[in-house]
Amino acid sequence: DPEDHECSETHMSVLWYAGHLAITYYDTEDCSVYFMPDIPDNEDLKLLHKVIGEVNPQCIVTSAKQDQNIAKFLTNLTATAGDKDIGKPEIVLFPNTDFGLDVSKQRILSRQFPFIPSHMTATEKILYLSSIIPFESPLMIRALGGLLKFLDRRRVGVELEESTIAVPILAFKKFVLSDIVNMDQDTYCVLQIFKSDIHPSVYKLSSGLKEGFSLYGILNRCRCKWGEKLLRLWLTRPTRNLTELNKRLDVIHFFLLAQNHETVLTLQGCLKNIKNVPLILKRMTLSHTKVSDWQALYKTVYSAVCLRDTCRSLPNTIELFQTISRVFTNDLHYIASLISKVVDFEGSISENRFTVRPNVDPTIDEKKRKLMGLSDFLTEVARKELETLDNHIPSCCVIYIPLIGFLLSIPRLPTMVEKSDFEIEGLDFMFLSEDKLHYRSARTKELDSLLGDLHCEIRDQETLIMHQLQTKILEKSEVLNSVIEYTAHLDVLLALSVMARENAYCRPRFTHRHGFHIKDGRHPLMELCAKTFVANPVNSGEATRRIKIITGPNSSGKSVYLKQVGLIVFMALIGSYVPAAEAEIGVIDGIYTRIHSRESVSVGLSTFMIDLNQVAKAVNNATERSLVLIDEFGKGTNTLDGLSLLAAVLRYWISQGTQCPQVFVSTNFHSLMQLELLPDTPLLEYLTMETHQDGDELIFFYQIKQGTSTVSHAANIAALAGMPAKIIERGVEVSELIRNGKAIKRIDHPSKGDRMEKCKSVVEKFLHLDLDDPHVDLEEFMHKEVLPSAASVL
Repeated sequence: DPEDHECSETHMSVLWYAGHLAITYYDTEDCSVYFMPDIPDNEDLKLLHKVIGEVNPQCIVTSAKQDQNIAKFLTNLTATAGDKDIGKPEIVLFPNTDFGLDVSKQRILSRQFPFIPSHMTATEKILYLSSIIPFESPLMIRALGGLLKFLDRRRVGVELEESTIAVPILAFKKFVLSDIVNMDQDTYCVLQIFKSDIHPSVYKLSSGLKEGFSLYGILNRCRCKWGEKLLRLWLTRPTRNLTELNKRLDVIHFFLLAQNHETVLTLQGCLKNIKNVPLILKRMTLSHTKVSDWQALYKTVYSAVCLRDTCRSLPNTIELFQTISRVFTNDLHYIASLISKVVDFEGSISENRFTVRPNVDPTIDEKKRKLMGLSDFLTEVARKELETLDNHIPSCCVIYIPLIGFLLSIPRLPTMVEKSDFEIEGLDFMFLSEDKLHYRSARTKELDSLLGDLHCEIRDQETLIMHQLQTKILEKSEVLNSVIEYTAHLDVLLALSVMARENAYCRPRFTHRHGFHIKDGRHPLMELCAKTFVANPVNSGEATRRIKIITGPNSSGKSVYLKQVGLIVFMALIGSYVPAAEAEIGVIDGIYTRIHSRESVSVGLSTFMIDLNQVAKAVNNATERSLVLIDEFGKGTNTLDGLSLLAAVLRYWISQGTQCPQVFVSTNFHSLMQLELLPDTPLLEYLTMETHQDGDELIFFYQIKQGTSTVSHAANIAALAGMPAKIIERGVEVSELIRNGKAIKRIDHPSKGDRMEKCKSVVEKFLHLDLDDPHVDLEEFMHKEVLPSAASVL
């Protein structure tokens, strides 16, 4: 339903003081405020950069009185954001007094939050809020106070509402970034974890983009919107928290067991009915609730009860099932019971408004009974009115019009031409409509006083009951927020289990040792495209084989192998099964890549400079727990310089001994081995992609093996690419001449005899010129004959 989706915005408040960072932000999609308690961050503000890259705020609020480090950071952010996948955020500066600690506390405590029961006293409210918000983090409290000030000033999401209506805040949630594996935007791009394609219909999405062929695209088997959102969040937050990863893997393992297939289908059926609850709650706070919202909420609550009951029948050893059984409290039954007892869904759908079931309010029931019996009663009143009217009037009827009341309707007679003809003694003329004259009579006035405006009174009464029902539900919104949180977890893990079952993924084992061992690893995206995919192992030790140099012809599978290693490790770090027969993954704190050049005019850097930046990032930040993937580094500059730089980088890591990262390098610089530029050390392992030369045909086995390749087979690859045979032959000829140190002869250079003939031809033409003839143009002769011939001869 398109109405279930609104364009979401994020507004962030940031403070950095004395080496500590505080961040709060408001998400319009779920109307929640997220906060990160005070946390240390260095002057380079790497943590803040990570959070901004993940949250992608439209607006950043901070104090006008700030340290120069954060001022410089925000200036650079707005200058460089245009080149990245995030939009350029607006920087809003408020006076430092708006971020005062006492002012911020007062702003928080004085605000009315719909999830706090209205019967609470001021003291109880303070205790309730202190259980949710860490008031012991002063910098975070100040940031939150500034955020609330900004929301009220901008009136985010309620711009068109009355000034008395505040920006809805339905929940406070903690935002955590601990144990996150470091990955930059280039790594996400080259591993194809996310990929945006232009949507064929720009009317489908506000951005005109859709998810392309990516890891997120193939893993996303989620049944509800919040599952999709959480899956994307997990992909942006790979973690090295082994406890959390094993919890996720335990759930997937349970779902993959054959005897649990029926349970999986039951859970998936329930998840389909989990609707956009935060949007519904937001509409409730603004009194914009629709009939479809009540239906969606009712379905969601009953589906949540079904999920809870199903989880209670599952093993308590799995924490997620235990949590759902505990957190999905009887408040869900209370909400469902309230809605089913109060809301008349059939009547609401037919009238397209909120209507109340019978026996909820005696006053409404009485008025509805009067309204239902009104037809027969009005017929009787009309018969009595007709008796008192002139005999020329053939018929009449009494009608009820909401907001106007009861009227006597008489057909227009042929004699009634002018307005003065409409006057009838004892009746007050009201209006003419469709050849019907409408009047007020003494009886209709009496009906107005006795029965009143029944329609409006019923609507007003039902609207009042709707507001009361909304208040009751908002007070129980905590359980609804829990439903969204844990059904999203369940949905993502079910989606990952479906993918694991369909593609024969295995459960990764985690170890505290460095390195990893993968048996028959596969590329999760490539294997879906290729008819057959050759699996390859990965073995990287703790003290040996930490740096692997991979050689082989172009198109032999080197880049795919590098990406395959990165993707298998990445999938393990989000708690997913991986495409392999077996996988043991060591401790990883970051994945760094130099595979594709991210070219952009706005960066103002050359392709090689961008390559250098990517490698420099790996050299400066990679630890012994990092994974580094480098593909064809050095090819963007002079061959000798590129080879030297690659050798220097590798020697730097070799010099670190067992403290060097896990490095995978693919290269076509065969001189790296031939000239023995690297020392002989157990840290190094040389690998190559197996091929076979059958006559002129090159056969790829796509199988990795130990050894090195000394031939690039460029001519064979050029032939496969469709290059003309003459060009290939000349290329091979020049390559052989260079390899043997011989001079290269130009094939387009004319022979000495040809040059002599050309010279004779020009001289003869010149001798035949009549220099005394005024019509002879020597300048034209020089341009057309002498100069072109001279250029070809010289």
